[in-house]
Amino acid sequence: MKEVQLGEVADALINPLLLLLLLDALALLLRAHQSRRTRLLLLSRLLRSNTFLFRLSLRSNAFLLCLSLRLQTTRLLLALALLQMGTGFYAAHVGAKSSVGFAANLREDMYKNVQAFSFSNIDKFSTASIVTRLTTDVTNVQNAYQMLLRLAIRGPFMLLFSMIVSFRISTQISLIFLAVIPVLGVLLGVIVRSVHPVFERVFKTYDSLNSVVQENVRGIRVVKSFNQEQHEINKFETISEKIYRDFAKAERLLALNSPLMQVCMYTCMILISWLGAKAIVLSGNDAALGLTTGNLTALFTYAMQILMSLMMLSMVFAMITIAMSSAQRITEILNEQTDIRNPENPVRTVRDGSISLDHVDFVYASKADKKVLDDIDLHIRSGETIGIIGGTGSSKSSLVQLIPRLYDVTQGKLTLGGVDVRQYDLETLRSSVAMVLQKNELFSGTIKENLRWGNEHASDEELKHACELACADEFISAMPDGYDTYIEQGGTNVSGGQKQRLCIARALLKHPKVLILDDSTSAVDTHTDAMIQKAMREYIPKTTKIIIAQRISSVQNADRILVLDDGRIDAIGTHDELLKSCEIYREVYQSQQKGGNDHE
Repeated sequence: MKEVQLGEVADALINPLLLLLLLDALALLLRAHQSRRTRLLLLSRLLRSNTFLFRLSLRSNAFLLCLSLRLQTTRLLLALALLQMGTGFYAAHVGAKSSVGFAANLREDMYKNVQAFSFSNIDKFSTASIVTRLTTDVTNVQNAYQMLLRLAIRGPFMLLFSMIVSFRISTQISLIFLAVIPVLGVLLGVIVRSVHPVFERVFKTYDSLNSVVQENVRGIRVVKSFNQEQHEINKFETISEKIYRDFAKAERLLALNSPLMQVCMYTCMILISWLGAKAIVLSGNDAALGLTTGNLTALFTYAMQILMSLMMLSMVFAMITIAMSSAQRITEILNEQTDIRNPENPVRTVRDGSISLDHVDFVYASKADKKVLDDIDLHIRSGETIGIIGGTGSSKSSLVQLIPRLYDVTQGKLTLGGVDVRQYDLETLRSSVAMVLQKNELFSGTIKENLRWGNEHASDEELKHACELACADEFISAMPDGYDTYIEQGGTNVSGGQKQRLCIARALLKHPKVLILDDSTSAVDTHTDAMIQKAMREYIPKTTKIIIAQRISSVQNADRILVLDDGRIDAIGTHDELLKSCEIYREVYQSQQKGGNDHE
């Protein structure tokens, strides 16, 4: 079928307009002739011209048909444009909502897993590293996921349909795309392979940066007291400069993506123009014999679509490259299995506070050269008060952390209430053991809220009674808001001694079978310390109490005192017995007594 020539189409559109002008001119001519006879004569002559009227009819019909088709096409294109706008908006909305939800789920799962970690698991990841993974890394994965939803689906479909139509127009010319796409894919793969290690290094450096910031903010009082602000600034700038260099290197490599795409795009255009022009000349611009000018124009359009889809995919690859390193760091948290788990049929009742350590060994790492605890054989009766002293690094804290299973013993057996602690339900076990750690922690909130960590259902009277036993009620009552006083993050608005007493009161509210005080009265005076010890003996006589202290006065009234030296039990006995039999205990006692006398 012969194609409609451009001149004919133009003629079909223009002549109806001329018809209208002619009719208007005829009307004016008839009005100009006042004679009725003249008007009739002119009209009859016109009507006799059948050829003229027929041509006018054809032109008018062609015009109306063309106008109708154009109106239908316009309506269709408008409908498709509105549909595309609507679907695009909905896709953007769904993509944003899905990516945000995905990020929220990631953070929640990571945080839940971190909460289940034992101390040994936490030791593998620094606090700064965990914070970076929960924030920066999750954000990177979120952005990549959103781009995947919006472009990684649209791009391939656009590429596929454009390739199909291009091959239907001209198979030979479309082979250009099959040659260019693999080359582009290989080059993008090289870029990704080069950039990925750089981003891995960058995010590890981010951990160091966050660690420096946290350390500085937490110890800002020490920094200012020693005038070390500039030192901290220099340390921060050093790490920040390292991040800058690594990021700059990675971005330089990723920047090759754009010129690479442009080279491929212009190469395709040149080849399509050259081969298309040859094909048009050979076919004489006849669709039946080969390629036409319209076909070549369509090929250019589909080539742009193909290259745009490839550009979309390259952007996705760039984001995925960044997100890959973050995703690996996230999976490390999610895949980390806690070393301490509940048994299949856990024991949910702790009979009493008796503790037995049967030749217990402990190391923090399986490949450690030296044992932290070596052959600990200790048996504690329920309700007994045990004091533990020893030099720095003698593993006093490590010993007591085995009781609530913050760590598990490496060898030997540890029982509580006659049952191996590994057989207990973790929640039951830790509810029965109250620990006041060496590093006391208070959380942002009121004093009441912090105290109810020990017993969320405790009444105001119970809170007050526990604070009286811990010698904390006096300073709490002196505060303007009393028990409703707000505690800043980390307890920065209370002194060290006040913080310790609040933590002791919190532990007493648990009514535990075992109470462990890990050097928890070091910041209070000896008189207050003595009052706390007396209150515990009277208030919780059936509770096993383990007191770690540096001062002999804090443990000398204990039923027995354990002397640790380099992870081993050096001696055990009462105060008087150790003064006679243990040289280490005697030297510590004499040095503290001498220091007290000199002070007096």
